[in-house]
Amino acid sequence: MFVFVCAGCGAELTAPLSQVVLPVHAHQKYGNAIQLPVLMEPGTFAVEPEPSGPPWRRWEEIDPDELAARGIYAPVHILSDGTPGAVVIAPGDVRGTVLIPEKCGGYCCGLDGADGPNLACEACDLPVASRIDDCSLWQAVWLAPDAVRRRPVDDADAAPLSWAELVAEGRSTPPFEPITAWGGPRMGSYHWWSWSPRWEAAAGRALAHLLAASEGRPVTVPDGLTEEVFQRALDILLPVGPPVRRAVLAGPGLPAPDADVDILIVPVHPQTGETWAPPSPAVPAHPVPLPFGVWLWLAFPEPHLPAPASGVMPDDVLRDDPPAPHPGGLFRSDPGVFWHTLVRLPAVRSQWLREILETTHRAHPRLF
Repeated sequence: MFVFVCAGCGAELTAPLSQVVLPVHAHQKYGNAIQLPVLMEPGTFAVEPEPSGPPWRRWEEIDPDELAARGIYAPVHILSDGTPGAVVIAPGDVRGTVLIPEKCGGYCCGLDGADGPNLACEACDLPVASRIDDCSLWQAVWLAPDAVRRRPVDDADAAPLSWAELVAEGRSTPPFEPITAWGGPRMGSYHWWSWSPRWEAAAGRALAHLLAASEGRPVTVPDGLTEEVFQRALDILLPVGPPVRRAVLAGPGLPAPDADVDILIVPVHPQTGETWAPPSPAVPAHPVPLPFGVWLWLAFPEPHLPAPASGVMPDDVLRDDPPAPHPGGLFRSDPGVFWHTLVRLPAVRSQWLREILETTHRAHPRLF
């Protein structure tokens, strides 16, 4: 466990926190006038390893060797030259800060952090963080990496959960959820059932890895929800006809994959960031990462009908209501996450994959 303190005066700025993996959807911009929830769970923090914030440089201004060293292999519009290592936490875990009024700009319905840090240390006035709560952005506080320091609060090193313990815990991410937005018939808020933004972001990253693993050949994925999420985009972007590469779900609690499988869709450990690998190194399949909660739902889908219960409802029992409605539209991967991932995969240097990148950048209405 750690607390983050002000680099200027040492005042504590957060509650005790434990580190987890940076969510795939951390920088997602979703829809228009959408009210997204808090990004991080209480009591956790994650670190953005890449530079973030100003100053910015255009692609043409950066030496190719520097780009390769940063792990970027295809053109992007602009890149941050800011300090790497920004720390993201839940707004409720902030302590000892005050808003900086002149830095509280926002695009629409809240703060977007575009003016630089908008939270200052209450003790010494040093700008230390940016509160984000504008519409279509995940609510979060980003601690400036050069303005805070990490301090341990105990000597106990809690071991991360094992893969088996994670499966037993069963914290999966549902594929559908109610989306809330502003601007209804009476200019209030309203909601509808939709594909989860978390799933769209996770699929955007996984789709980029699936394309890289395809080697320019058709790819098939398992029937059911996995097919609904990935197959349409793969069929649009990849050629038809044999030979076909086969992708399957693999991970803790599932049977060992066959030796002739080409691609494994596997979970990422939510605490360590480790990508699951089969115990036998004899399986040469290409891994495609999914956030653990999304993978768990695909691997072990929960029943559609909740269990009936009478009397006082226990915390872990759902009401006996009708199941959540299936969204009316087709599933669409998040384009921003897809492009962000693809330009950072070495395979994008191949001509066929670069053409896919350029095609989707020009907008592919059937995909996005």
